[in-house]
Parts: sequence; structure tokens; C-alpha cells
Amino acid sequence: MGASKSDHFTEKQNAMALMAKALGHPARIAILEYLLKVDSCICGDIVDELPLAQPTISQHLKELKSAGIIKGSIEGNSICYCINEKALEKIQSYFGNILKTLEKKKSSCC
Repeated sequence: MGASKSDHFTEKQNAMALMAKALGHPARIAILEYLLKVDSCICGDIVDELPLAQPTISQHLKELKSAGIIKGSIEGNSICYCINEKALEKIQSYFGNILKTLEKKKSSCC
């Protein structure tokens, strides 16, 4: 079996691409915004807040968790979710470095 295309890129590049892909859906952005708004771990409230079915929200939560953007812990019969601050710090750092580089190049760019 040959190497996958992701094997040609660094671990950091693959991790950032995974997070960017997870953030590439408006429902996931809405979930993230809701988690920021409530400022705590939540269990079942997301279904009441978004105009999506529970299985759809569960799938989006799974994608965000797989990308490391949110964390989930089991409490009783439900899973409670909250934002993984370290992941957001990585995103901020990555795009912050891009903006710094662009600022430096601003005078020489077309």
C-alpha cells in the first residue's frame, strides 16, 4: 500500500488541516459559538439551541471532538462538551503567524 497524500506534509500541517476542516461547516461554527456563550460544559442543551436534529448535532460534535477542538466527558447517561482551549490557542498561533508574515511583506506585495 502506498503512502497517503497526508504523509507528504508535516504533523503540524495535517493537524491544522484537520481543525480547519472541522470548522468548515456553519453548524460546527454555531456549536462552537454556543459553547463559548455558555462558558461551561454542556450536555443536552445544544439540541434545544440549534435548528438541527439530535443525530445531526451528534455527528457535528463527533467531528469537532475528533479534530480536538472540543472535549467530551461522560457524566451519567450523557456526554458533556466544552471547548479545548489548547486547540484554539494553536489555531490562533497559526493564523497569527500568517498575519505577522503578511504584515512584514505588505510593502513588497502586489
